[in-house]
Amino acid sequence: MTENTIRLERHIPHPSSAVWAAFTSPELLCRWWAPGDIAPTVGHRFTMDMGPWGQQQCEVLAVEPGELISFLFSEGQLDTTVKWRLETVEDGTVLHLEHGGFNLDTPLGQQAFEGMGNEWPGLLSRVDGVLSGVS
Repeated sequence: MTENTIRLERHIPHPSSAVWAAFTSPELLCRWWAPGDIAPTVGHRFTMDMGPWGQQQCEVLAVEPGELISFLFSEGQLDTTVKWRLETVEDGTVLHLEHGGFNLDTPLGQQAFEGMGNEWPGLLSRVDGVLSGVS
């Protein structure tokens, strides 16, 4: 484990196809995280509106349809990588999150690492509500 990577696992009581949609469709992504025109296509460039943190430029780096999407987050500022991998289990889906590549030698990198480390658990807990129609 590297010290500049946030790793989380979450069980989401919904089929992986629904969870995949929550992470790869702009309509659902904005309901639990932030507005952004994400698409599960390698090379797709998109912008996420992170409110007080501004517009973050992103680019999809890897896709395994229904199973994995990885993208460069905050290009030119943080230059981190977010990877979501889905694992189908009997009672839903296990989400494996990795958000890595933080430059802990800079104040911005340290602040982002600590902030996102605190932020991701709450964000991920909202996915079930979005998929249950209780946003």
